[in-house]
Amino acid sequence: MSEKTILLDHGSGGLASQELIADLFLKHLDNPILRSLEDSAIIDNQPGRLAFTTDSYVVDPIFFPGGDIGKLAVHGTINDLAMRGARPLCLSLGLILEEGLDLDDLERIIISIACACRESGVPIVAGDTKVVPRGKGDKIFINTSGIGIVPDGIDISSKNARAGDVIILSGTMGDHGITIMTRRAGISMQGKLESDTMPLHGLVRQLLSQIPNGIHTLRDPTRGGVATSLNEIAANSGLAISMEEEALPIRPEVRAACEILGLEPLYLANEGKCLAVVSPELAQQALSIMRSCPEGRDAAIIGRLTAGKPGRVVINTPVGGSRVVTPLHGEPLPRIC
Repeated sequence: MSEKTILLDHGSGGLASQELIADLFLKHLDNPILRSLEDSAIIDNQPGRLAFTTDSYVVDPIFFPGGDIGKLAVHGTINDLAMRGARPLCLSLGLILEEGLDLDDLERIIISIACACRESGVPIVAGDTKVVPRGKGDKIFINTSGIGIVPDGIDISSKNARAGDVIILSGTMGDHGITIMTRRAGISMQGKLESDTMPLHGLVRQLLSQIPNGIHTLRDPTRGGVATSLNEIAANSGLAISMEEEALPIRPEVRAACEILGLEPLYLANEGKCLAVVSPELAQQALSIMRSCPEGRDAAIIGRLTAGKPGRVVINTPVGGSRVVTPLHGEPLPRIC
């Protein structure tokens, strides 16, 4: 490709589109299914139940410490499948490109997508590209859909949570949200702030292979953070949740940045963490399994479900007080994913 930026012609379906597919997408994403360039991918029958999800990514900036919009899209879709106990099988990739996007930036994103797919073992098997006129988009938007297989006997749902169940957070919270916010605002903080984006299907696989009947609910606390996800679990299960503030794992850099900016870490987005609702008798084993995985080395028990007021989430403070934690209201951190 001789041009250095995306042109409207790249979205025409003609020669320029074909060159973009051959010289960029297939160059980095090639696999036997995608290579056929048919209108849809044919996936062999798999034992178990089918899981399907879709998500769109409009993060700004598109490159940030710890990742980029491409890696985020792959990991986010894999994690949505994993939160239902599914083994991710394959992904689709839809790109909305703005005229004038630098082709080097696009290739950098595609290389990142390819690396994320290769490392996670989940390929891109279908895709589409559209180009919108300059000023009608914002560099690049990505839509990814994913298919996974839920093994027989696995039923993961927030409706399965029971009174007495223990809540485990797989690692430190707020890393992604505070990284994007400081990057957007041009704020330089001491310490290393970077996104936590990572795939969680390996960690989930370990949990379900060792204690399949002990895991009742899984949820990745992305937009709205841990607070909003816990409120959703409480509402769907018809139970209450009690959390311990001192137990919440937060990196010192994130805590310091939140204090300076007046933010509550509970509401910040995470892109590589999950909440697991576990039978109380298996909670310590689940915690050990998580901590044995690189993705869960900072896992911590943060609370439990109770038979209190349905849908209420309460956090207990170190001084003996408590406060109700509500879902996120408004949008304090735009364009985080």
